[in-house]
Amino acid sequence: MIKNYLKITWRQLRKDRLFTILNLTGLSTGLACALLVWLWVYNELSFDRFHEKTSQLYQVMEHQSHADGIKTTAETPALLAETLAAGMPEVVHAAASTPPSWFPKAAIMADNRRLKGAVLFAGKDYFNIFSYPLQQGNPQQVLADKNNVVISAALAEKLFHTTDAVGKTISWQIDHFNKTATVAGVFSGVPANSSVQFDFVLSFEVFKDMMNIKAPLAPQGPFSTYVELRGGTDVQRFNEKLSQLMTSTGNGSARQLFLKPYGDNYLYGNYENGAVSGGRIWYVRLFSLIAVFIVVIACINFINLSTAKASRRLKETGIRKSIGASRAALILQYLGESMLLTFVAMLAALLLVILLLPAFNHITGKSLSLQADIRLLFSFPLIAFVTGLLAGSYPAFYLSGFNPVTVLKGRLQSGTGGLWARRGLVIFQFTTSVVFIVAVIIVYRQLVYVQSRSLGYDKDHVICFDAEGKVPGNMDAFLSEVKKIPGVQQASSMVGTVLSAPSAGISWKDKTILFRPFPVNYDMIETLNIQMAAGRSFSRNYGADASGIILNEAALKEMQLEDPLGKVISFGGKNVTVTGIVKDFHFQSLHETVKPLFFMLEKGGGTVMVRISAGMEKQVISRLEDFYRRYNPGFTFDWTYLDSDYQAQYASEKKVAALAEYFAGLAVLISCLGLFGLAAYTAEHRRREIGIRKVLGATAGNIMLMLSGDLLKAVATAVCIGIPFSWWLMQQWLNGYAYHVQPGAEVFIAAALMMILITFFTVSVQAVKAATANPVKNLRSE
Repeated sequence: MIKNYLKITWRQLRKDRLFTILNLTGLSTGLACALLVWLWVYNELSFDRFHEKTSQLYQVMEHQSHADGIKTTAETPALLAETLAAGMPEVVHAAASTPPSWFPKAAIMADNRRLKGAVLFAGKDYFNIFSYPLQQGNPQQVLADKNNVVISAALAEKLFHTTDAVGKTISWQIDHFNKTATVAGVFSGVPANSSVQFDFVLSFEVFKDMMNIKAPLAPQGPFSTYVELRGGTDVQRFNEKLSQLMTSTGNGSARQLFLKPYGDNYLYGNYENGAVSGGRIWYVRLFSLIAVFIVVIACINFINLSTAKASRRLKETGIRKSIGASRAALILQYLGESMLLTFVAMLAALLLVILLLPAFNHITGKSLSLQADIRLLFSFPLIAFVTGLLAGSYPAFYLSGFNPVTVLKGRLQSGTGGLWARRGLVIFQFTTSVVFIVAVIIVYRQLVYVQSRSLGYDKDHVICFDAEGKVPGNMDAFLSEVKKIPGVQQASSMVGTVLSAPSAGISWKDKTILFRPFPVNYDMIETLNIQMAAGRSFSRNYGADASGIILNEAALKEMQLEDPLGKVISFGGKNVTVTGIVKDFHFQSLHETVKPLFFMLEKGGGTVMVRISAGMEKQVISRLEDFYRRYNPGFTFDWTYLDSDYQAQYASEKKVAALAEYFAGLAVLISCLGLFGLAAYTAEHRRREIGIRKVLGATAGNIMLMLSGDLLKAVATAVCIGIPFSWWLMQQWLNGYAYHVQPGAEVFIAAALMMILITFFTVSVQAVKAATANPVKNLRSE
């Protein structure tokens, strides 16, 4: 019987080649989209969950109470890990580390080879807590000596042309610190699905010496603190003990510690007023939902096409039921047909995935691949089975439910319920398409807005590079020489960058205010073209500027200061003189309103910024590179545009925008296939009516209007539903920005017109074919 069913299925697929091709196109496209998204989601969900001790691994977080609410941060005291390891019996291991964003390009040297790599300073138990397998060295000992270093196998190969590097000596430099270390271990490398990426690890003891860190719970930082708890530890009770550990006020902010599972950090990284408010999990859910919608649209397409050709199988169904075939057998046969077609579509989808994966990786910034993972191997056929069941159920019950006496007379049962079901499916398809199109337009407009909005400082034509070699110790002389290069308008230095400075709670009178400190050298305000609202910037002509401070307008408002210029104020426990006020500028992304900030004078700084005359970038950068190599022999001149750093803040939005374009295109394409199927069904069902109308004098235009009218009404209904829903949905997304566009009526009118035009051209194909058909041929079957 199964052989017979397969033979019938194969004949049906060959007989109706057009419907087979349309079904395969819709299903394979939808499944390919679902598989690509699943690969991305699977990768996102695996982040930081490869560590052997994941269930016992936690990161210490901190709630800081300020005047504007609770700020939750992973920034903890430098010696907290040592305090927990010594005083908390629930802790097996604890280790502190510097944030990975602090030193992404530290210099490392060995055997006259000079390279750059990302470095962490970490506590001695770092490799006991985390599963970064060591090819050489003992996890218990590699960071026990503060003069040790652990390097990756790839870095060892580049430095020594071998991974057998234990016992060899390297030199490293960060800012003006230049030291040597002995290789005590070589680790295999950091997996791509780790949120922390590094090339070598130095002892945290060295950093403590560099920064003169001694007080156990002093607010020196920010640092990351990780703990491994003993099995069976009650985390809630442990958090209560942690909260009692820091009952005092540190640096003007009330602080409360708590544990967060380390595996949750990547996906659940956002907090609002002390509560988890999502993070990257939002994108995981969004893309998963979009993939489901794309597959559902493909299944609707399959249903419409299957019911459209039902009239061609009337006699087959009637004969099979009249000779004793049960409805269950017919359902099984029709479901088998849909399953077979779906699995063929899955094979085509896999081929599409292989072809599209490089482009998909480029859009998402991933390195995804089809691997022989048991979960993936199980997931793909499961997706195909569910899709086949979803797509084939309605056609199977619909086809098997015909009355054999009625259908043998050639009459297709078509109650209003079935008609409204098909139209409802089309309305759902095009409602989804409208939402996608509106989303693409609004996301694109918002990205243009954030790229073109005036930030209050000039980020264009400014390059940034790290101070290395002799530069940190001779910053004034270096900057003086840089300014002599033709085409250089201004140059200065600062600690960190405009976009990366950490925030700090500063006590002011009876409240704590969250400030963003900017330690800058002379001329930095001029280099960035930040406008002064009052007073002056730091100047070499005033020797007292070392104790001066420059505030922004937001700080004045929050501090309720009036006419503060020249006044000495107690700020953060120090007496400082307000020398100037700068106009508010956006030092964060436009997701945030402008927050209070202050500038303080720092003559060193690890980041150099140079403003170049417009149109001379290529020549000036070449001259800078030549000068840098002469000034710093052996060091490479690695630079970036400040504008690139700013645009990097919107990397996620850009990926969403790019993917939304493709998803919208797929939704419209598959929806059009469904619409084509419904038009074909309508033309097939009303072929005799069309023949009679033509015999009675109806024109081709009359016929086209008759056939397309109902479908246009369905799409118009979809537009009416989709427009308000898409407006509400995009308003929720835009509310994540403190500054955003206001979508006008033109956005929704454009989406509506696009849908109506697409509908008209899709339906016209079948309408023209039906209107120009020979009426004699249509009436012959009457």
